[in-house]
Amino acid sequence: MARPVKKTPDEWRREILNAAQKLFASKGYEETLVSDIMDMVGGAKGMFYRFFQSKEDVMHALGNQMFFENNPFDAIKERNDLNGLQKIKSLLVLNQSDVERNQLNMQAIPILKDPHILAVAVEENRRVLTPLWLELLEEGKNDGSIKTEYTKELSELLPLINFWLMPTVFPATEEEIHHKYRFVMDVLEHMGLPIFDDEAVSFTKKFISDISEKGGNEL
Repeated sequence: MARPVKKTPDEWRREILNAAQKLFASKGYEETLVSDIMDMVGGAKGMFYRFFQSKEDVMHALGNQMFFENNPFDAIKERNDLNGLQKIKSLLVLNQSDVERNQLNMQAIPILKDPHILAVAVEENRRVLTPLWLELLEEGKNDGSIKTEYTKELSELLPLINFWLMPTVFPATEEEIHHKYRFVMDVLEHMGLPIFDDEAVSFTKKFISDISEKGGNEL
């Protein structure tokens, strides 16, 4: 009888992430157990804990994987037909229209009420997104499409906006979240970054509706 093929650590990790992504999408994050994930990949629970401390750790790793495999910043970086402001607007549309990533983000909303998980997510956004935002903002400032003296401050603020809108982080009704969003639009425009147009507003209305529904039990 043929011996089973031995998987490398990288193969185990990749298969665990792929299984978790499928189960989170089909069953939901809360309903998925570690044992469900390992049943799908054909391994013991002990193998799971060789690579991840918890389901929350898997969710965090999946978010990073999906971002770097389909980085919207890379997609618009070489668009020579767009100025800095247009690139940022295109970036927002690309990000908001990524159905798979948004589905995973919706699954993550309830666990952001955990202060440790929230702190890790904020730090990861600061580490990864702030330099990318700063590069685009500086490009827009240099080509004249963005008129602001606050590129550094804006690059630090933009990755935090979604956390502020999350009802599991700052409890709010759907109406209150819409009001906060209008506040954000006004502030960014006043700071020289008028990035929200009709298309962005349309995507954001759906985003607010989705996060309100997902975080409704926390209000």
